[in-house]
Amino acid sequence: MATSAAAILLRRQLKQMQSDKDIPGISCGLVDDNIFEWEVVLMLNDDCKYYGGGFFKASLSFPEEYPLMPPKMKFETPIFHPNVYPNGEVCISILHPPEEDKYGYESAAERWSPVQSPETILISVISVLSSPNDESAANVDAAKMWRDDPKGFRRKCQRMVRESLGEE
Repeated sequence: MATSAAAILLRRQLKQMQSDKDIPGISCGLVDDNIFEWEVVLMLNDDCKYYGGGFFKASLSFPEEYPLMPPKMKFETPIFHPNVYPNGEVCISILHPPEEDKYGYESAAERWSPVQSPETILISVISVLSSPNDESAANVDAAKMWRDDPKGFRRKCQRMVRESLGEE
């Protein structure tokens, strides 16, 4: 059983999230009792513009250097979104290491900092699911469809919601 400072912090944060009723629609647990590997389920309500009603599984993988370095998040349930790579990896600023962006797109203040937590990550992901950032697309096809064919994008997202519920 890991007893590092990162493991202690993650145990506290997991316990907090599991008991916090202020964040509806987020469920977290461990993968194989490994505090550095979390399974997450996002049960998105209708406020989530494109994926409302969906049930999306994801994983959070925390590095030993947490909270100095960010975790990685990956959707296990297929999702078509400008800020999610086709393999399911999530690409949002707060999951990028706390260093200068070599492409000059993000400021250091937008990137990971130790004040972030699994809760702030998941809230940010839910937010970006409703309001994609197409300027820095991880999935170029999704960004193009979101810009050029909003109705088609919405239909594709609704199909993914149905699939996430096992309806297709």
